[in-house]
Amino acid sequence: MSLMNRLANCSNQFQGEFKRVLCVCSAGLLRSPTAALVLSQEPFNFNTRAVGLISDFALIPVDDVLIEWADEIVCMSLEQADVLRGMTKKTVFCLGIPDAYEYRNEKLIELIKTKYESLSKGE
Repeated sequence: MSLMNRLANCSNQFQGEFKRVLCVCSAGLLRSPTAALVLSQEPFNFNTRAVGLISDFALIPVDDVLIEWADEIVCMSLEQADVLRGMTKKTVFCLGIPDAYEYRNEKLIELIKTKYESLSKGE
Protein backbone atom coordinates (compact mmCIF):
# COMPACT_ATOMS: atom_id res chain seq x y z
CA MET A 1 0.00 0.00 0.00
CA SER A 2 1.38 3.39 -0.92
CA LEU A 3 2.31 5.99 1.65
CA MET A 4 -0.46 8.27 0.38
CA ASN A 5 -3.07 5.53 0.86
CA ARG A 6 -1.79 4.77 4.35
CA LEU A 7 -1.88 8.45 5.30
CA ALA A 8 -5.43 8.75 3.92
CA ASN A 9 -6.47 5.82 6.10
CA CYS A 10 -5.42 7.83 9.17
CA SER A 11 -8.53 9.96 8.76
CA ASN A 12 -10.91 7.17 7.76
CA GLN A 13 -14.38 8.24 8.97
CA PHE A 14 -15.31 4.71 9.99
CA GLN A 15 -12.76 4.61 12.83
CA GLY A 16 -15.21 6.57 14.94
CA GLU A 17 -14.61 9.41 17.34
CA PHE A 18 -12.63 7.41 19.89
CA LYS A 19 -9.20 8.60 21.01
CA ARG A 20 -6.49 6.86 18.96
CA VAL A 21 -3.70 5.49 21.14
CA LEU A 22 -0.50 3.95 19.82
CA CYS A 23 0.96 1.47 22.34
CA VAL A 24 4.73 0.92 22.01
CA CYS A 25 7.14 -1.62 23.49
CA SER A 26 10.35 -3.21 22.23
CA ALA A 27 8.98 -5.83 19.83
CA GLY A 28 5.24 -5.20 19.96
CA LEU A 29 4.59 -8.77 21.12
CA LEU A 30 3.80 -8.74 24.85
CA ARG A 31 3.44 -5.42 26.67
CA SER A 32 2.10 -3.15 23.93
CA PRO A 33 -0.52 -5.66 22.67
CA THR A 34 -1.65 -6.10 26.28
CA ALA A 35 -1.81 -2.31 26.69
CA ALA A 36 -3.76 -2.01 23.43
CA LEU A 37 -6.25 -4.60 24.68
CA VAL A 38 -6.63 -2.93 28.10
CA LEU A 39 -7.02 0.58 26.69
CA SER A 40 -9.55 -0.57 24.09
CA GLN A 41 -11.93 -1.78 26.80
CA GLU A 42 -13.94 -0.14 29.60
CA PRO A 43 -13.40 2.37 31.11
CA PHE A 44 -11.15 3.74 28.33
CA ASN A 45 -12.70 2.53 25.03
CA PHE A 46 -9.85 3.87 22.89
CA ASN A 47 -9.04 2.92 19.32
CA THR A 48 -5.63 1.28 19.79
CA ARG A 49 -2.70 -0.15 17.87
CA ALA A 50 0.30 -2.07 19.22
CA VAL A 51 3.76 -1.67 17.71
CA GLY A 52 7.41 -2.33 18.47
CA LEU A 53 10.24 0.16 18.43
CA ILE A 54 13.08 -2.22 17.54
CA SER A 55 12.43 -2.77 13.86
CA ASP A 56 14.57 -5.94 13.63
CA PHE A 57 12.32 -7.65 16.19
CA ALA A 58 8.99 -5.85 15.92
CA LEU A 59 6.00 -7.69 14.54
CA ILE A 60 4.64 -4.28 13.45
CA PRO A 61 7.35 -1.60 13.62
CA VAL A 62 6.45 1.95 14.58
CA ASP A 63 6.52 4.32 11.62
CA ASP A 64 5.57 7.87 10.67
CA VAL A 65 2.10 6.86 9.47
CA LEU A 66 1.18 5.19 12.78
CA ILE A 67 2.53 8.19 14.68
CA GLU A 68 0.42 10.49 12.48
CA TRP A 69 -2.63 8.27 13.11
CA ALA A 70 -2.28 8.46 16.91
CA ASP A 71 -3.75 11.12 19.17
CA GLU A 72 -1.38 10.00 21.92
CA ILE A 73 1.38 7.44 22.40
CA VAL A 74 1.88 5.11 25.37
CA CYS A 75 5.36 3.62 25.82
CA MET A 76 6.48 0.96 28.27
CA SER A 77 9.97 2.35 29.05
CA LEU A 78 11.65 5.74 29.40
CA GLU A 79 14.07 4.91 26.58
CA GLN A 80 11.15 4.22 24.23
CA ALA A 81 9.39 7.40 25.32
CA ASP A 82 12.54 9.46 24.69
CA VAL A 83 12.85 8.07 21.14
CA LEU A 84 9.17 8.77 20.39
CA ARG A 85 9.34 12.28 21.86
CA GLY A 86 12.16 12.93 19.40
CA MET A 87 9.90 11.82 16.54
CA THR A 88 6.73 13.77 17.39
CA LYS A 89 5.22 16.64 19.36
CA LYS A 90 2.23 14.50 20.38
CA THR A 91 1.62 13.45 23.97
CA VAL A 92 3.85 10.52 24.93
CA PHE A 93 3.19 8.71 28.20
CA CYS A 94 5.78 6.41 29.77
CA LEU A 95 4.28 3.66 31.93
CA GLY A 96 7.67 2.44 33.19
CA ILE A 97 6.84 -1.25 32.89
CA PRO A 98 9.80 -3.65 32.49
CA ASP A 99 9.89 -6.41 29.89
CA ALA A 100 9.15 -9.09 32.47
CA TYR A 101 5.55 -10.12 31.77
CA GLU A 102 3.75 -12.53 29.51
CA TYR A 103 1.00 -11.37 27.15
CA ARG A 104 -2.19 -10.61 29.11
CA ASN A 105 -0.50 -11.30 32.44
CA GLU A 106 -2.86 -10.23 35.26
CA LYS A 107 -0.20 -8.16 37.02
CA LEU A 108 0.70 -6.46 33.71
CA ILE A 109 -2.96 -5.63 33.09
CA GLU A 110 -3.28 -4.03 36.53
CA LEU A 111 -0.05 -2.06 36.07
CA ILE A 112 -1.22 -0.71 32.73
CA LYS A 113 -4.59 0.35 34.15
CA THR A 114 -3.25 2.06 37.26
CA LYS A 115 -0.23 3.72 35.65
CA TYR A 116 -2.21 4.98 32.63
CA GLU A 117 -4.99 6.37 34.85
CA SER A 118 -2.43 8.12 37.05
CA LEU A 119 -0.46 9.62 34.14
CA SER A 120 -3.53 10.70 32.17
CA LYS A 121 -4.83 12.55 35.23
CA GLY A 122 -1.47 14.33 35.59
CA GLU A 123 -0.51 12.69 38.86
